[in-house]
Amino acid sequence: VQLVQSRAELRNPGASVKVSCKISGYKFTNLYINWVRQGPGQGLEWMGRIDPEDGGTKYAQKFQGRVTFTADTTTSTGYVELTSLRSEDTAVYYCLARNDVKDFWGQGTQVTVSS
Repeated sequence: VQLVQSRAELRNPGASVKVSCKISGYKFTNLYINWVRQGPGQGLEWMGRIDPEDGGTKYAQKFQGRVTFTADTTTSTGYVELTSLRSEDTAVYYCLARNDVKDFWGQGTQVTVSS
């Protein structure tokens, strides 16, 4: 299973960013696509997940209203969009695909929020 994420992004405060995660080697709709981030010097923070089979989502309370997960079954790609960016959103964003028995990680996407 391969998870390939989009490139690093630099944004101004208040802007939005959308990170992608293309999955190959496994049936896309048999996975839950989670998004996890890690800020500088911090631990991993779970943001939520999407079920590509039906588009159902679950968001960590901290991110509700500012984060949107989507999944394109035609290209086997998951997306996370974060709006109203602030400096505290500077982090490496990871997609984490899960089936019943195993986790698969993307390589991470650096998002930097700075003016």
